Amino acid sequence: MPSYIQGNLALDPKRSAPAPKVKIKETTKVVYRNKTLPTQEKMLYLFTVILCVIVAGVIIWRYAAIYQMNANILKMQSEIREMQAQNSALKQEVEKLQSPERMKGEAVRLGFNLGDEKKVSLVTPEKTKSNTSSSKNNKVVSKP
Repeated sequence: MPSYIQGNLALDPKRSAPAPKVKIKETTKVVYRNKTLPTQEKMLYLFTVILCVIVAGVIIWRYAAIYQMNANILKMQSEIREMQAQNSALKQEVEKLQSPERMKGEAVRLGFNLGDEKKVSLVTPEKTKSNTSSSKNNKVVSKP
């Protein structure tokens, strides 16, 4: 191994001879290009694409409007249910406040006397056809 010097094989005598050259023959290939689309056809395609985009936009816009209306309807229905619940609670409270037992209790608390039904008499208003006062038609209720 005399040609091996410190790990370098560059001095190898077998490699020093040049390799035979390979000849490459270049050939030219003729490429035929297709004609481009005419301008009118390009414009037709462009118009078709734009029309499709516009139609899709209108459809999406309408669906968005329908969705918004449905959301508003659901909101109003929930508000109606809430108000109906409040109304029923208020009706129950009115019925409770108008009960005869409560009215009697409030009358006693405020100091009203419960009178007999026999002492109650009707008072009719005086007719104002003449300026003279007639005491025939007036009934006076006296409080005990």
